[in-house]
Amino acid sequence: MIHRPRRLRQSPAVRRLVAQTRLHPADLVLPVFVREGIDEPVPIAAMPGVLQHTLDTLVAEAHRCVEAGLGGIMLFGVPEAKDAVGSGADADDGILNVGLRALVDAVGDDLVIMSDLCLDEFTDHGHCGVLAADGRVDNDATLERYASMALAQARTGAHVLGLSGMMDGQVAHVREALDEAGFTDMILLAYAAKYTSALYGPFREAVQSSLQGDRAAYQQDPANAHEAAREIELDLAEGADIIMVKPAQPHLDIIALAAQLSPVPVAAYQISGEYAQIKAAAERGWIDEDRAVLESLLHIKRAGAQIILTYSALDVASRLR
Repeated sequence: MIHRPRRLRQSPAVRRLVAQTRLHPADLVLPVFVREGIDEPVPIAAMPGVLQHTLDTLVAEAHRCVEAGLGGIMLFGVPEAKDAVGSGADADDGILNVGLRALVDAVGDDLVIMSDLCLDEFTDHGHCGVLAADGRVDNDATLERYASMALAQARTGAHVLGLSGMMDGQVAHVREALDEAGFTDMILLAYAAKYTSALYGPFREAVQSSLQGDRAAYQQDPANAHEAAREIELDLAEGADIIMVKPAQPHLDIIALAAQLSPVPVAAYQISGEYAQIKAAAERGWIDEDRAVLESLLHIKRAGAQIILTYSALDVASRLR
């Protein structure tokens, strides 16, 4: 007998019938930026099609997410003023918290509202935490700032807090602060395996980062996989409700590892540089953008991610229906 696997590839209808991996708009989360002090949205040069939003255009974008059937929206704030401890991050009138309240009021019953819980957008040095006298990030002092941010974001009504700073003990510290304040149902999304990467460059333009250098002293080394497993297990033990791998495409093996280890949902973030690479190649006519984006997201889903953060979420959702 001759086995003929090609029988199951011979037409689009057959391929659709036997497909093992499927994307749905509800799998996707759109990362968005809201900027303080602007009257019109500002295009981000390194991320064609992505904007720094005003509050009004942010809300309009959220309504488009609902109409497209997306699973959620992740908000990043771009403040006018920064300081050494990121004071704007937990201020009630800080742009991120104002933006979160606007989203919750507008679409909070129809879309999962996620917040970025990190200091890098708000610090004048661009690091994800408070600096000690020697210039290194002070882990424990930073945890106190994260706890304060968590309480401020919880008060906005946000549904999910995205702990992205990669400080040791951040999930446990934030969970304890939230529980003590009565926010026992708050969902924590832990960036459990967040690798240092050259692909964050466009994002730094998007948030007008002040960073000089890199974050290799606290983000994970791309050479290491066992370290990711340890971080994932620690975050789960500390009470994470969702764990995330970032960047996505370069670390499909880590997404698969996370899916094996985790009893909670696994998310992956297709970051700014991944998005920009596809856009740049497509603009030069080297690849078909629509096919390349769908293929990249299928890879991430097939590896084991149930939730995918991608700047292409709205464009892709329109083709999945």
